Amino acid sequence: QVQLVESGGGLVQAGGSLRLSCAASGSIFSNMVMGWDRQAPGKQRELVARIISGGSTNYVDSVKGRFTISRDNAKNTVYLQMNSLKPEDTAVYYCYAFAIANHQNYWGQGTQVTVSS
Repeated sequence: QVQLVESGGGLVQAGGSLRLSCAASGSIFSNMVMGWDRQAPGKQRELVARIISGGSTNYVDSVKGRFTISRDNAKNTVYLQMNSLKPEDTAVYYCYAFAIANHQNYWGQGTQVTVSS
């Protein structure tokens, strides 16, 4: 069983920055695809970013050039650096993991990010 614990959410003004962190345990971190999803009020959850063990990344178009996902395999941690935040980035952000060993998806409990205009 994979456990994911997020931290780093909060309230920020438009144009500001936040960095989210997610500590993973319960499986071999280097064998997991990691990422972040988000869910805004009244909307479906959407993929924000993914990163594989080798470092390749992909992003939803709306955050390209503003958000950066990274991982530290030695610390079993994935990060999401969010710059130039917009009110439409307001959402609950969930850490995501896909465990290659058992082909299962996992999500953390979520952390609230609120961007004021």
